[in-house]
Parts: sequence; C-alpha cells; structure tokens
Amino acid sequence: MSKQGPPPAAPPSYLEAVGGVNPSSSFTPHHNVTNQQPIIVTTVIPVGPGSTHTVCPHCHAEVDTSVRTEPGLIAWLSGGLLVLFGCWLGCCLIPCCIPECMNVHHACPNCKAYLGRYSHF
Repeated sequence: MSKQGPPPAAPPSYLEAVGGVNPSSSFTPHHNVTNQQPIIVTTVIPVGPGSTHTVCPHCHAEVDTSVRTEPGLIAWLSGGLLVLFGCWLGCCLIPCCIPECMNVHHACPNCKAYLGRYSHF
C-alpha cells in the first residue's frame, strides 16, 4: 500500500488569486443603545396651483388633494403699496383677486391632513 500525503489544499479564492485578501471578520455596525434618535421620514409631495393626484402619507389613500387659496405675502405688500399711493377705496384689494398673488394650500380630502403649500413667487 502506498503512503498518502496530506490532502491537497483548497484552491485560492478569487480575491486571493487576483491579489485581494479575504476579510478577517464581517462588518457589524455599532449601535449606540443609550442615545437612540427617532427616525423621521418625510414625504415630499409635488404641489401646484391646482389639485394634485397623490398618495396621502398620513392615511395612505390615493386622492386628489383639496385646495384652498388665500392671499399671499405679495398680495398683502401690493395692497399696502396701493394704500400708500392713495388707492384706499377698495382698489387696494385688487391684488387679493389675482391668482398669481395667492397661496394654494393642499390637504387630503380623506383625513384632512395638511400636505403642502404652493406659492407663485
């Protein structure tokens, strides 16, 4: 009977064959248990001057947003300038009727959650 030598060694891994080195240990992220911060997830909903079709981040319903308009900063500043120039008999309210001077507030019609504001300026 012939004497057998030690079993052949396993072939090198790909990383060893091309010059790399096997990792010595797996990566384990360090978690600080004493100072855990809450994770805040924000959802950006693209809003515009009209109703927007989206999924509400609060109730997760697929909705068309309900919109409400109100005079924005530009409307109030323009009205104030008109009053300073002598247009105080109702003409100062004209900027409050111009759609480009209005802020559009979007809300979910299902759960009434506030979703965002659109301003032309």
